[in-house]
Amino acid sequence: MRNVFVMGLDERNLDLLERTPTGRDCRFHRLLSVEELQRGEIDIEETLASARAVLDGFEGTVDAVIGFRDFPVTLLVPILCAERGLPAPDLEAVVRCEHKYWSRLLQQQVTDAHPAFSLVDLDSPDPRQDLEPGLDYPLWLKPIKSTSSELAYRVGDDRDFDDAVERLRRGVDRIGRPFESILERVDLPEGVAEAGRRHCLAEGALHGLQTAAEGYVYQGDVTVYAILDSVDFPGNPSFLRHQYPSGLPEGVQRRITDISEQVIEQHGLDHATFSVEFFYDPLEDELAIVEINPRHSQSHTPLFELVDGVANHERVLRLALGEEPALPETAAGEFAVAAEWFQRRFRDGVVTRVPTPEEVAALERSLPGVRVQIVPREGQRLSEMLAQDSYSYELAKIVIGGADELEMQAKYERCVKGLRFEVEEDRRRSEDETARS
Repeated sequence: MRNVFVMGLDERNLDLLERTPTGRDCRFHRLLSVEELQRGEIDIEETLASARAVLDGFEGTVDAVIGFRDFPVTLLVPILCAERGLPAPDLEAVVRCEHKYWSRLLQQQVTDAHPAFSLVDLDSPDPRQDLEPGLDYPLWLKPIKSTSSELAYRVGDDRDFDDAVERLRRGVDRIGRPFESILERVDLPEGVAEAGRRHCLAEGALHGLQTAAEGYVYQGDVTVYAILDSVDFPGNPSFLRHQYPSGLPEGVQRRITDISEQVIEQHGLDHATFSVEFFYDPLEDELAIVEINPRHSQSHTPLFELVDGVANHERVLRLALGEEPALPETAAGEFAVAAEWFQRRFRDGVVTRVPTPEEVAALERSLPGVRVQIVPREGQRLSEMLAQDSYSYELAKIVIGGADELEMQAKYERCVKGLRFEVEEDRRRSEDETARS
């Protein structure tokens, strides 16, 4: 049995890993908790020291170190693996993907499938002066590095812009400061080195259908193995669901695959899984890259198991063990389509009741292909939850398999009706809460 250490391992992902073909012959060990890796402002050196202590104190062999969560996991895994001679992507290649400004510079060298963008100095007396000519409202302001769309704001006029800048100034250091300590390990190009944590990226607002390519790089060869669609709540930029497989025309999917392969190669990523997020405008027949993630999405993993019969954690395991990650094309699951749906609340408050485990289990038994994950704890203030976007709060993540989209929609509505949450209204509405309403 091979020993695999997983950064931020939780029960949901442990279950998925143990059901993969490779995972059946592995023992999985948690390498730090989710709270240690995501709560507050992370001290990179202290976190690395804690991880090293766990690995050094293990009496058996350490055969692989993996992770599939966002910052800082994506950057800690390459460091820890390099120290032990284990297979992993190069740290600098991962940083190229994670640094939003550096990534945009690389993208524009090989494709025009990206929005207009400008580097904005948050400490400038008038940050609006940093906008390049032609970059007009609506646009997005985003930190150079963020996670789960944290501190990403859509702005429609000067007032929105100034409001977003103030929020970014207050919150950007939580991730920006530890990311800056990672950048000290990398040789940054001159134009990128000026983009510190007190800078953000302004990007032209994209529109259309959201989609993503998932793939891997093995020994320099880039492979896209899936394309998924993402659907927002009506009139709101928060995700309603991520759906696999994509319903886009085959020609569009081929273009997504080609662009993804070009930009991943340009970033120099190797020995890694990745996802490239896009917007597709069907009226103009145009594609634009939202961002590049040097990991696969753990939220998509159960979808592959339901449709293909094997969770895509299998590919991560094979790469980490130095093995060919390709899976048999004949693999098939129980359902034709699957999606991770979100039950959300768009106002802050204190959770006074969540569905009980017995209620969740009864709902799952009544709906084949449904798995429910409750996100908040009873007594928790929604705004204190980890990794939430700027406009909503997750109440439940609901994985649903079905014969078609209509069947999934019916199952989702049954779940929302059957999952009883009670939230006490927050009377101390903050400025950030006003943005979510």
